Amino acid sequence: MEPDLRAVLRPATELRRAFDSLRPYFVRCAWFTLVAGLLVLMPSWYMLELYDRVVSSRNPFTLLMLTLLVLGAYVVMETLEWAHSELMHRAGLELDRRLSDRVFSATFEASLKRMGGAPTQPLNDLRMLRDFLPSPLLRAVMETPVSLVFLVLMFAISPVLGWAALVGAIVQTSIAWLNERSTQPPLSAANRSALAAQQYADGSVRNAQVIQAMGMLGDIHRRWIRKQREFLALQAFASERAGLYLTISKVLQVVMGSLLLGLGAWLLLRNEFKGGAAMVIVGSILGGRVLQPLVQIVTQWRTAVGARDAKQRLEKLLAALPARPQGMPLPPPRGRLAAENIITAAPGTQVPILRGVSFELKPGEVLAVIGPSASGKTTLIRALAGLWPSVGGKVRLDGADTHIWDKTQLGPHVGYLPQDVELFDGTLAENIARFGEIDQAKVEQAARSVGLHDFIQALPEGYETEVGTEGARLSGGQRQRVGLARALYGKPVFVLLDEPNSSLDEVGDAALAAAIAEHKAGGTTFVVVTHRTSVLGVVDKILLLRDGATQAFGPRDEVLAALRKAGEQAAAKGRAASLQQRPATGITAQPAAEAAA
Repeated sequence: MEPDLRAVLRPATELRRAFDSLRPYFVRCAWFTLVAGLLVLMPSWYMLELYDRVVSSRNPFTLLMLTLLVLGAYVVMETLEWAHSELMHRAGLELDRRLSDRVFSATFEASLKRMGGAPTQPLNDLRMLRDFLPSPLLRAVMETPVSLVFLVLMFAISPVLGWAALVGAIVQTSIAWLNERSTQPPLSAANRSALAAQQYADGSVRNAQVIQAMGMLGDIHRRWIRKQREFLALQAFASERAGLYLTISKVLQVVMGSLLLGLGAWLLLRNEFKGGAAMVIVGSILGGRVLQPLVQIVTQWRTAVGARDAKQRLEKLLAALPARPQGMPLPPPRGRLAAENIITAAPGTQVPILRGVSFELKPGEVLAVIGPSASGKTTLIRALAGLWPSVGGKVRLDGADTHIWDKTQLGPHVGYLPQDVELFDGTLAENIARFGEIDQAKVEQAARSVGLHDFIQALPEGYETEVGTEGARLSGGQRQRVGLARALYGKPVFVLLDEPNSSLDEVGDAALAAAIAEHKAGGTTFVVVTHRTSVLGVVDKILLLRDGATQAFGPRDEVLAALRKAGEQAAAKGRAASLQQRPATGITAQPAAEAAA
């Protein structure tokens, strides 16, 4: 069987398949537009009938029937206009239904992989395409076949008028083409500059406290103004070009109507025009209708460029992040973790942060990950959670790769607390319950395990207290405890905590250690990144990272003893080196050594 030539030349993308599914809407709207466009001729027909029938016969009944007929045509035309608008609105909703989940998931994944760009731009692109369907521009495109019908009628009335209208249509199309050529580059550049300015503004707002505290507002504002002015300059340049071509297009439409009227009168004077003066007027009206959709296309060209850019960005995003196939459901994990020589780099880079890290944990074991700054501890947590893929090696939970494991299946069995705790706009109960169905008993149990229940109960609205955007109504320590309760909600079997006590006081430290011990007794496996010693009492194993590689790994007491011994040896070497480097002062080395001892 030979392949479809169109499929070979134009491979079907997800976006094209979604638009192809809307073909029934487009076909019906095209028919509605054709009939409604032809009904536009009813005023001209009414005028001709008045001159031909009513004026000559002076029959009021004929006038009444013709008037009722033309009024009925108006009703049908407006009904078709409404049906067209309603169908295109439904088509937009259908497009959103087919793509919204996919685009949202791709947007989320692009943010995880740090692919750059404004985080929510794909969602805005989808909205732009959805709003484009019922737009006047698409309607004008659908009216183009009606213009061809009008052009054929003009040739039937008079070939000379037909050729004149055809020349006008060609000129109008050329104006649209020139408009595209001259405005597309600056408009696309303006869109990119607008996204950059918006992204810079979003980042500034997120760091408002830092900017205010260190007096950076003036410099930040000046830099944003430069970006904004660049965007406005490009947009103004494109608007000036588009305005020029729009003016030419409208002038051509007005002039064309008068030229056709004058040309028809000239032909009538030469007895080369059939139908009399009334047909001269009809020919002029038809000529204006031929050009009207083209003028509308030129007028709405910025909408076309915006929709096209949105379509291209979405196609690029969906092609770069294809939908993951639905895998077979896996049994709930029990908490056996294995890191098999994992090599991990940040998304979008090839420079390894982790280099050959390996270890194993049994269900119910607690691993503390320690090491200096920039040693790869946070990267390890992200790799273990399946957020960052491994360049080499695998992270397996009960034998399954955590990166490819469907997170909707795995997520309820995993607890995760990032270094920067992010809460979501909603109530305390909703945040702790991960915005799923709230089981109040489980919510309170998670809050109690981290020592948060009494604090919440003391609030006027209790667990229904709104936390505000990003948890702005809570202190840093309170946000961290809420995040920890969220991680422990539902008693997950695998919990990852990245600096969970960085904002906690002594009471919070004790509550954290007690929570780990409680869930450890229930079989939960923990990996905890920490710089404090407060949780080491409940730890089974320690992993020391340095420069992305394993420096030490093993049972807690053995690693601590080895580190203590290494520290003592290093201190002894330091003291010996210090004594050897003392300048000569007349004191012998032996007494000095005894004094140091």
